[in-house]
Amino acid sequence: MKQLDPKAVWLFFFSFVLRSFLPIILLSFWGMAFLADLGENIDTGEISFDFLNWFWIIAPAFLILCFVWAKLTYRFYRYELTDAGFRKELGVIYKKYVTIPYDRIQNVDIYRGIIARILGLSDLNIQTAGMSATVGQYGVFGGGSEGRLPALSHEDAERLRDELILRARQTRQQGL
Repeated sequence: MKQLDPKAVWLFFFSFVLRSFLPIILLSFWGMAFLADLGENIDTGEISFDFLNWFWIIAPAFLILCFVWAKLTYRFYRYELTDAGFRKELGVIYKKYVTIPYDRIQNVDIYRGIIARILGLSDLNIQTAGMSATVGQYGVFGGGSEGRLPALSHEDAERLRDELILRARQTRQQGL
């Protein structure tokens, strides 16, 4: 099985940091408000200084944790083209195995976000019949593709897209 581009570690790292940035800011404000209330009750002026000391311990630990998680995500994200279809496996704690038969492939798109473009990477989105969105009680949600393959080099993404389209076309022609 093939792995993603090695620069995928940085893409995963930046996405983990950016996704958790807002909750951490909100928790920090909550923590500062809690410590301010505690400071009013205790009447000491060192509470805010102690919070800054803890911040300089927590922030690097958080960044290290995000980087380790990004390395693990990269290590356990693999894909391959088999005779039956496109196959990928991912997950650090919980493993997910996806196989998409070539005859179900409807469209293959390449997407390049801002961070991915800076790193020279692309996302490959394999859209299948009936799995582009999940319909629930409250309407359509989860509008992602079933076969998303993040952090490929731009050349690999184009080569893989062409190969998938070719195999999907060949599978449809064999059935006639």
